[in-house]
Amino acid sequence: MRRRPGIGGLQTAAAARDQYRLLGENVAKLRTDLMKEQLATFRSQLEEFARKHKNDIRKNPTFRAQFHEMCAKVGVDPLASNKGFWAELLGIGDFYYELGVQIVEICLATRSHNGGLINLQELCMLLRQKRKTDREAVSEDDCLRAISKLKILGSGFEVISVGKRKLVRSVPTELNKDHNEILELAQAQGYVTVDEVEGRLSWTSGRATDALDTLLDEGLAMIDDGHKDGKRRYWFPCVSSISSSVGADI
Repeated sequence: MRRRPGIGGLQTAAAARDQYRLLGENVAKLRTDLMKEQLATFRSQLEEFARKHKNDIRKNPTFRAQFHEMCAKVGVDPLASNKGFWAELLGIGDFYYELGVQIVEICLATRSHNGGLINLQELCMLLRQKRKTDREAVSEDDCLRAISKLKILGSGFEVISVGKRKLVRSVPTELNKDHNEILELAQAQGYVTVDEVEGRLSWTSGRATDALDTLLDEGLAMIDDGHKDGKRRYWFPCVSSISSSVGADI
């Protein structure tokens, strides 16, 4: 008959378990301390890198984007505040704050033309025109970072993807799947007709008309009836160039 472990055996097993637990906790603490030490070293090296390449970070948009990627890997957000080490060293916070203000101005100036939905490339081009006397070049990555900070305004500023294009929305308009498909279809020539929507998307006439009317009501489309074929064109400024008509107003 098999003997059961005695009290001494149980106590020995319990003590062994406690030792293993303490050993595991010590190993975990050592790993955590090592990671903290490495992270502190990385941040220190990042600060030294920023001091050394300050001018490149401020003037070269590609270099600036790569610097942001390095910051993200060690948990540093140079845009978290306009005050502090990064703002004083690089002026990055002020740079993106200024960009954000100018983006808002452009979106307001073009809203009557595009209904509050503007192509990101178009926005960047207008932004560069507005800042042509400034020293720092501006990239799409800079625009996206500035727009991400505008979300705290709670006024609908966000970037949405429609097909292969990115559009900046500055009004709290909700676009459903039908609206997005029409905008994607319009990217080819800047406009669509009801017949094109029905044929290319295999929709009924009612569905196509309803979606187009909604986009028209939201100010995202303009109608053009001056064609010999009698077909109404629905133009979408957010997927076609508008700089020629609004550039002088910004």
